[in-house]
Amino acid sequence: MRSSFFLLIELILIVLMAISQVNIVTIVRHWDFNATTPLQYALEKKNYLVNTILYFTVTCKVILFLFFIQSLNALAGIVPGAMCSAGVVGSNHYGNALLLLKLLLIFGFGLWLIVNKLDLASITFPYLKRKYILFTLLFVGVLGEFVLEILYFSNIPLTVPVFCCSVVFQAPRLPFGYTQTLLVLFFYLLFGTILLLNYLKQTMASFTCNLLFLFIAYYAITYFFGLYIYEMPNHKCPYCMLQKEYYYIGYLIWGSLFLGIFFGIMPFLIERITQKSYVYLLKYSSICLLITAIVCSFYVVRYYLMTGVLL
Repeated sequence: MRSSFFLLIELILIVLMAISQVNIVTIVRHWDFNATTPLQYALEKKNYLVNTILYFTVTCKVILFLFFIQSLNALAGIVPGAMCSAGVVGSNHYGNALLLLKLLLIFGFGLWLIVNKLDLASITFPYLKRKYILFTLLFVGVLGEFVLEILYFSNIPLTVPVFCCSVVFQAPRLPFGYTQTLLVLFFYLLFGTILLLNYLKQTMASFTCNLLFLFIAYYAITYFFGLYIYEMPNHKCPYCMLQKEYYYIGYLIWGSLFLGIFFGIMPFLIERITQKSYVYLLKYSSICLLITAIVCSFYVVRYYLMTGVLL
């Protein structure tokens, strides 16, 4: 029932986005801000209407992403063998690809919102064609996402047991043969480098380091910091920390990490699209990543103070 409702809302949003896309093609083809023709005035009105629809759909997509995460947790009680979202996501070949695509689309929609804001703030709409080309690419991604959602939800096994997180994330799974110590060292080293680059407003270098940090942080949180959240040396899972047994701390950890990465990569991308500086976002990147590092470090320090040993 929940998945059907989810897909219905997604379909409604796709219809709205498709209507907007038809109008976008007309706007891009005939737009001429210097013209004073009735067609140009009609296109400007249509532009505001399309933007209103797109704001609504983008907001709904963000909310639906959170609903999707909650749905995975709910399905864990239905799918045989699944103890958390890990088993549900990995229950077929489409889950991980769908989750990754959803994250990429969230980042893309965030970029579109910023470019759209800059475009509307200028009298001459200088980025109109660029933002609509970006939205067209996102719309194609949304169509692909919907296909993956249908394939994913229709292929979740309800009779055959799936692997739980203790099997899915069993060691050794660390990248490049890293040890836990080396992985954590890279985590803090990259974190400090990003803070320095953000302070110096080096957008391109920050963009590169943030992408690398996202990769390293995923493994560090899953295979090191998570052990101290669960207080179990063999519990390696990025999803269980989202559950109430761990006070939903995963939402703070992953949420602050993704926001930090988002704010860290956006200034460079915005400069490439608009030639405008948007470096103030780097400040928010530092704050969000600092929250991630503090929360993760807290669990390690707390465990050591309680037991006198490290896992």
